[in-house]
Amino acid sequence: MKANDIETLVSVGRPEIAADGSFVVFATSRPDIAANRNVGQVWRVDLPGGAPRRLTRGTADSAPKLAPDASRIAFLRGDAKGKPQVHVVAAAGGEPVQATDAVLGVEDFAWSPDGATIAFIARVPEKGRYGSVEGLDAAAEAPRHITGVRWHANGLGYLGDRPAHVFVIAVPEVDAEPFYEPAAAVRPDDETPPKKTLVAAEARQLTEGAASHGGVVFTADGSEVLTVPDEIERDRRDLRDRLVAVAVDGAGQREVLGTDSGIAIYEAAAAADGTIALLAHEVGDGVDFIAPGVGLWLVEDGGARRVTDADALNLGEGHLRVDGEGFLVQDAQRGRVRLLRIARDGAVTEVLGGDVEVVGHATGGGRVVAAVSLPDSFGELVLVEDGAARTLSSFGARAAASGIVLPRELTVTGRDGYPVHGWIATPEGEGPFPVILQIHGGPFASYGVHLFDETQVLVDAGYAVVYSNPRGSAGYGRAHGRSIRQQMGTVDFADVIDFLEGAITGDARLDGERVGVQGGSYGGYLTAWVIAHDHRFAGAIVERGFLEPLSFQGTSDIGSFFGDEYVGVSAEDIARQSPMAVVGQVTTPTLVMHSELDFRCPLEQATRYYAALKRQGTEAELLVFPGENHELTRSGQPRHRVQRFDAVLDWWSRHLPVG
Repeated sequence: MKANDIETLVSVGRPEIAADGSFVVFATSRPDIAANRNVGQVWRVDLPGGAPRRLTRGTADSAPKLAPDASRIAFLRGDAKGKPQVHVVAAAGGEPVQATDAVLGVEDFAWSPDGATIAFIARVPEKGRYGSVEGLDAAAEAPRHITGVRWHANGLGYLGDRPAHVFVIAVPEVDAEPFYEPAAAVRPDDETPPKKTLVAAEARQLTEGAASHGGVVFTADGSEVLTVPDEIERDRRDLRDRLVAVAVDGAGQREVLGTDSGIAIYEAAAAADGTIALLAHEVGDGVDFIAPGVGLWLVEDGGARRVTDADALNLGEGHLRVDGEGFLVQDAQRGRVRLLRIARDGAVTEVLGGDVEVVGHATGGGRVVAAVSLPDSFGELVLVEDGAARTLSSFGARAAASGIVLPRELTVTGRDGYPVHGWIATPEGEGPFPVILQIHGGPFASYGVHLFDETQVLVDAGYAVVYSNPRGSAGYGRAHGRSIRQQMGTVDFADVIDFLEGAITGDARLDGERVGVQGGSYGGYLTAWVIAHDHRFAGAIVERGFLEPLSFQGTSDIGSFFGDEYVGVSAEDIARQSPMAVVGQVTTPTLVMHSELDFRCPLEQATRYYAALKRQGTEAELLVFPGENHELTRSGQPRHRVQRFDAVLDWWSRHLPVG
C-alpha cells in the first residue's frame, strides 16, 4: 500500500436495521485526494441476501438513522455553507428533504418513538461570533471572558461562547416541497414578508444556559429526551456527569442522575419498559480516569447499578443498543473488539468474535448487523443470524488489490517476566530488513488486528514494522492500563524495548543493527523518552507528542486533569517523567511533526522540544501542518495525510535507507 492508496480505505459507520430485520442502512466514508476531504454516502442492503446499493448521492452523507416504522431515513448532509444538517429521505430512496437549519450545524440527533419529531444537538453561538453576524470577521469579534478551568477543545476551538443545546423539530414529509413559505393572502404594508427557508418547520430549543449538552435519547414514551449536560467548572475539573431528562413539550427538565452517582457517562439507551442503560465508569475523586473500566450500568431507584465487571470487560469502545431484555455492547480485548449481549443480571453471551474490531452494530427481527474492521479490510458490514456470521460487503477489495501484508502476532516475555503482546509486519523476501518500532497513542489505547495504513505504507517501502501494546495500553485488564499511573517511562519503556528485541531475536529477516522509532501523541511521548535512554536508533519521528507536562497544564484541552493523573502534580514527579527534562540526553536524529491547530497536544509542545534539540546540536527537523488538529493521521485533509507519508518516507530514506 502506497500513500495515495488511503483512498481505498473505506470505513463503515454504525448501521441501522429495520425492526423486522428486512433491511439495513449505513454510511461509508473514505479519503478523496482530489476533493481533499472525506467523502461518503448512505447505503442500503435488503436482507437476507441483498447486495449493498448506494441510496444517497451527497458528497459526505453520514450517520443514517431509521424512523421507528422504517419508512424514512434521517442522516447528516452539509448545507450550502458546509454545516451538517439533518436531512430526511424515503427508505426506498429519492430526493432528501432538509429538516434543520442550525447555524453551526447538527452534532447528534434521534427519532421520537412515534416518528413525528427529531431531537437534535446544535451549538448556539454567542451573538456576533462564528458568522452569526454577516460581515463581522472573526478577528474583529469582542474579547472572550473566561472564568473556568476549560476554554477550548481539540477539533472545535473555544467552548464557552457556543454551548450545545437540545432542539426538537417536526419531521418534514419526504414528498413535500423543499422550499416553504407561509401563506398570507393579505399583508399589512409595514409587515416584513417571511423569509424563504429550506426547512419545513421551525426548531424549538429545549435547553438554555452555559452548559453544553451531549447525546440525545428519547425515553420510551417519547415525552422526554435524555442528555448529559457539561458545565465548565470554575475551579477544578470534575469528570463526574449528570443525566437529565428534558421535557419535549418545553416544560423543563429533571435530574435523573446527579454527580453524586460518581460516574462519567459515555452513552445512554432507553428500553421499551422504561429502563435506562448507560455505558459509564467510576471517576473516584472526580478526575481519576485512567484505565476506567467502562461497563454497562442500569439506572435504578434514583441511582446507577454496575452490571458488568470492570476488570473482565472493557466497553470503552462505545455503542450501546437495546436487544429485547438485554443490551448489545462492544468489548475491547487483546487488539480485537467483539460484540456481546449482556443480560440485566450480568450474563454475557458473545455475538461476534474472532479477528474483528466491531465499530458499530444494530439488531432487529432476530438479526444482528455489525460494522467491522478486519485484518484485510478497513471496513465491512457483517450479518449475524442463527449464530453464523456472513460478510455482506466487499469494500476492502480495492485496498487488498493495492497490496497489503498480514502482520504476524507475537507475545514476548519481558525482562521482568511480563508478557508483551503485539505484531510484526514484514515485506516479502528474505531480508534482512531495516526495522521501525511503532508506538501507539493513548496511553489507554491499543494497536489492533485491523488493516492499518501507517504500517502498510512502511512495509511497502521495505521496512519491517514492530508494534505492541505495552503496559498502560487498553484491552489487557485495568491493572495493565493503570500500571504507568505516575510511572510513565518505566515499565512501558521496558515493554516496547523488550518486544523489539524479542521480535528481532526471533526473526532473522529483521536487521537489529538498523532500527528506527516513531510514535504519535503518547507514542510521541514514549518515542522521545526512548531516544533519551537508548541510543541504538538511526532516527526517530516524534509526532504530536505529550512532551512537556508542566506547560501542558495550561495549554491542552485536557490539561486540567490528564497530566495530574498520569505524571502527578509535584515538580519532582513531573520532572521525573518529562521528556523535556531529559532532552539533553538525546543524540538521535529526530523529525518533529505537529499540527498547527492541535489543542490536545498543543504546538508549543513540539516547538519547545525541537528548539531544545537544535540548541544542543542534535540533528532535528520540524514539520508543521497548517489547519490540522490532533486527528491529522485519522481524519485530516487527504492531501496533508499523503504529504505526511511522503515526509515520513523521506526521513527514513535519509536516516534508515532500505538495502
